[in-house]
Amino acid sequence: MIEKLQAINDSLKVHDVKDSSFIRYGRVLEDFPVDKFEEKMDTIPVPEKGNQYLPSAAELENQELKTLIERKYYGGMSCQIGYCNGNNSNLGGLEYHKGSEINVAVTDLVLLLGHLNEVEQKTFDTKFLKAFYIPKGTAIEIYQTTLHLAPCKVTSDGFKCVVILPEGTNSPLNEEEKREDSLLYMKNKWLLAHEEHLRFVSSGAHVGIKGPNVFVQFLENEFIQGGRS
Repeated sequence: MIEKLQAINDSLKVHDVKDSSFIRYGRVLEDFPVDKFEEKMDTIPVPEKGNQYLPSAAELENQELKTLIERKYYGGMSCQIGYCNGNNSNLGGLEYHKGSEINVAVTDLVLLLGHLNEVEQKTFDTKFLKAFYIPKGTAIEIYQTTLHLAPCKVTSDGFKCVVILPEGTNSPLNEEEKREDSLLYMKNKWLLAHEEHLRFVSSGAHVGIKGPNVFVQFLENEFIQGGRS
């Protein structure tokens, strides 16, 4: 799959998540109980349009499994287990959190990543952006210094991804909290928006992405769909 993706994304280098370049952004979790989540995600569909993100999904938060993840990956801190399913292909923006995020690729997907050290004067230049192919059945930890957002699909069927974060992340802020930091968009979610992401811009997100709103071309029955913006 990665060879096909690279062939149709000629101006975007697509790295394998197991490549050494991923070390800057996170790590692959080799012994993560991926199969437990794949079974549960079978019943959760990809929306017809757009993305659907749920920070905490009861059907994924089996107490025994949740306790295991909290103990092994979050040092005993509480976490939330949700998902992001959708049809995204564009960058749109980049976010970061205080605390690692765990993603489980229920389908093949691509993540567009940056590093917090590459943000200057609240702006990130897409020349620093890296694309990583995450194969179905792979669990990864994304470090808190890694800029990321929703996955990009690799086929027209869309993507499914389990998203695990410190408890309370992505819940609403009150007005006083919003005034603390222009990048703080939701609880434990600092966001740099691209000017072309109308929902972020209209809701007051800081426009801080310099460069094109990168588009990841995807496959359908071996035909290229979409194009680069």
